[in-house]
Amino acid sequence: MDRDQDKWSCDKSIVQMRKIRLFKVISFFKMYHKVALAIAFSPRMEALISETKRLVQLFGSELILIHIGKKTDELEAKLGEIMVKNGLDDAKTKLIWKEGKPVKMIIEACKEENADLLVAGALKREGFLTYYMGSVGRKIIRKSPCSVLTLIEPKVQSTVFEKVVLNGTQLEITANVIECGIIFSKAVKADQVHILNEIKMYGLQMGTASEDSEEEASNTRRQLVQNEVEYVEGILKKIDQGNLKINIKVTGGRWAVELARFCEKIEADLLVVGDDQKLNFFDRIFPHDLEDLLSTLPCNLLIVKN
Repeated sequence: MDRDQDKWSCDKSIVQMRKIRLFKVISFFKMYHKVALAIAFSPRMEALISETKRLVQLFGSELILIHIGKKTDELEAKLGEIMVKNGLDDAKTKLIWKEGKPVKMIIEACKEENADLLVAGALKREGFLTYYMGSVGRKIIRKSPCSVLTLIEPKVQSTVFEKVVLNGTQLEITANVIECGIIFSKAVKADQVHILNEIKMYGLQMGTASEDSEEEASNTRRQLVQNEVEYVEGILKKIDQGNLKINIKVTGGRWAVELARFCEKIEADLLVVGDDQKLNFFDRIFPHDLEDLLSTLPCNLLIVKN
């Protein structure tokens, strides 16, 4: 009798483990249940639609197209033609019309539809080979209830994300940033994934300004670096990394500046950062790290929100 019970318990455990594995597989493909794209009649419209369609196919998501403006028969017919042309006339695509202030209406639509990801385009700064988010784009990112993917040069044939950089700086949202970045990298079959971590400045100063010998100070700095590496490794142990090649790099200084420099140096295709802070009075006066990144985008940017 005991043997039968043990066998039944063992079989039950195996079934539970299989269910967990199946759930993880489903979760991988369903990281984004609903992807939203705010569309306007601009030269980049079809490129943004093409890029978003690819993501929807990769993650098995529903697509929410949001158009802000007055609905007319002419515009409705025009959008209908574009949807058919791009193969978006199926049950997994929903078109929403709203009138009012663009930022407010886009955020409202994302909330109503429970969107997981909002795709947006960046603007090219006049006279410079840099990109930035305008005032509308920044407001959308600040107020968006979901993650935001900013594409600097959307392509009809779809962007290739070969080199991906993740922000590993110790923040409350970092574990989520790394997990989402890894899942995204696996989906787009990234060739390289770099996790950039930052030594806190006070720790670096303590390791260099003490009265210890040069050797002891050097050991302190090495230990600080090792602590940051172990922090990232601890997060990675809980994530299925697949066949990704992951490199952990530790640096000193402001993380936004170092991330931008590193992305430019390796010519990264995508930077993944987190945003779990609400702007306060001082943030509006003194741009924080995320604002710095939005001012001069080094590459495409995925902002992960909890």
